[in-house]
Amino acid sequence: MHKIASIEIEQDIIQANDKLAAENRKVFDENNVFAVDLVGAVGSGKTSLLEKLIDEMSDEDIGVIAGDILSKFDAKRIENKNVPVKGLNTGKECHLDAHLVEHALDEIPLDDLSILFVENVGNLICPADFNLGTHIRTVIISVTEGDDTAEKHPMIFKGADMAIVNKIDLADAVGADADKMVEDIKTINPDIPVIKCSIKTGEGIDEVIETYKKFQNQ
Repeated sequence: MHKIASIEIEQDIIQANDKLAAENRKVFDENNVFAVDLVGAVGSGKTSLLEKLIDEMSDEDIGVIAGDILSKFDAKRIENKNVPVKGLNTGKECHLDAHLVEHALDEIPLDDLSILFVENVGNLICPADFNLGTHIRTVIISVTEGDDTAEKHPMIFKGADMAIVNKIDLADAVGADADKMVEDIKTINPDIPVIKCSIKTGEGIDEVIETYKKFQNQ
């Protein structure tokens, strides 16, 4: 009986979240803002990617919601780029949800934006079930996490629209096979674009930007 009750409660939570996510999507559409849920583990390079994209996508008006469990360190890094940013702390929760994003939107000047990146909490498991209302979800992983990372976290890739394998400049140093990581992601979700990149060297960043623009113009 306890297991049945637990499943029912979980379903109720996810359904309620999906309803709020639909409202968030409506807000994004009404303001002509392309919204991206950026998911990755701690150290995968989420914030570094955002910093790079802000520098390179000068033709776009970018805003950021930066999620974290406790600190606002990532939000401070984005603030230094002089773009609108709202830091969100989840407390004990290991993911953002549509309700938290909804409240953050009140403090983001959507009228002035063309793209909003929602940097999720550093985790590859918890965010999988929680739709935020964004138009796409990007999952970023790094070779330093091990080239079996995608195999170990299939659910996050099944629900993703785009994937990035980062830090390929370190692949030899850590004994990881970046091509295997791409193949693993494609095995899980054959339909998504997977881009190998190095934020440090800039390799692959142009392809990341081009892919975002394709989604944005769909």
